[in-house]
Amino acid sequence: MNANELRPLVFEELRKIAPELEEGDVAPDKLLRDQVDLDSMDFLNFVVALHGSLGVDVPESDYVKLGTLNGAVQYLH
Repeated sequence: MNANELRPLVFEELRKIAPELEEGDVAPDKLLRDQVDLDSMDFLNFVVALHGSLGVDVPESDYVKLGTLNGAVQYLH
C-alpha cells in the first residue's frame, strides 16, 4: 500500500475519534493533538485503531512519529 492509499485510511481512523473533522480541517504537518484537541486516551485509541485496521504494531517509543497526519502516513508506509 502506498502513501496515497494510506492517507484516507489514517484520516478515517482519526475521524472515528473526532467525527466532526473534515479532511481540510487537518494541516498535514501540524500536531494532531493540537488541531483535533486529542487527549492522551484519544491518541492511544487512534494508535490502537490504526493497529486494528492496518495490522501494524506501533511501539510506545514510536508514538511521537504518529503526531502529524504526514508523520503517521510515512511511519505506516
